Amino acid sequence: MSMPHTVVSGGTGYVGRFIVEALLAAGHTVAVLGRSAPAEGFFSAPVEFRPLSLEPATISPALLRSADYFVHAAFDHVPGRYRGGEGEDPEVFRRRNLEGTAALFAAATDAGVRRAVFLSSRAVYGPRPPGTWLEEADEARPDTLYGEVKLTAERALEGLSDVRFRGISLRVTGVYGPAAPGRAHKWAGLFADYVAGRAIDPRAGTEVHGRDVAAAVRLVLGADGPVGPVLNVSDILVDRRDILAIVKRETGVPHPLPEAADKAVNAMRCERLSALGWRPGGMALLEKTVARLVKDG
Repeated sequence: MSMPHTVVSGGTGYVGRFIVEALLAAGHTVAVLGRSAPAEGFFSAPVEFRPLSLEPATISPALLRSADYFVHAAFDHVPGRYRGGEGEDPEVFRRRNLEGTAALFAAATDAGVRRAVFLSSRAVYGPRPPGTWLEEADEARPDTLYGEVKLTAERALEGLSDVRFRGISLRVTGVYGPAAPGRAHKWAGLFADYVAGRAIDPRAGTEVHGRDVAAAVRLVLGADGPVGPVLNVSDILVDRRDILAIVKRETGVPHPLPEAADKAVNAMRCERLSALGWRPGGMALLEKTVARLVKDG
């Protein structure tokens, strides 16, 4: 039996790298779509590289040739920003991330891809009263261009789904975990501010490890029968104070921790994904990961 072949757009990105590694570990052959080829040794095993521009006119089924599965993790934005990632050019942001994404989904169907996964965002839900849980059946009311683009792309993927092609959108919360060699993890600045004794504002939010996002992708790609079309992906509610308490313990830095933040945030329920067997790492994985990040850098 041949190994499944999966194409991953944005595979060298912060989240995409976790997905590629999980697929390689599961025996997939992988092709990565992106602006530039990964450096030698970037992944734990060889992958094919195919150049990608999210400009709609450049996209064709050839990008998805021979693929059984497609994972769309690429996103064009101002560096370091997703919400507000359009910067000064919302027209280009919309064209590449919406029209370009829709063109990729159409190319996947033309190429004979069986199943596609789109990395969407909790931003599609928009604002809710503090403490309100977010469920997949809730009406989506995005209040940012980022959320609007993600939601419209979800609907484009769902509209292409039929008996031959199944599209699933994963609404992912904040993602943490180690970065690729030579790159900074998402909390590097926070750690540096604490160690330097700078003031840190209280903040809490929902997080999920990149490893667990990748596990969710693998689950929905390989699930028997229809899945989705939308699934939430979130794990724990994390306070900066709790993260920095681990940093304080591991480094011995004596600076005071920030005040505890208001925990009345809008977390996502993930029962649909859990029903497929998804088991995220919870606080134990957070503790282990932060300790490792401190040790490594």
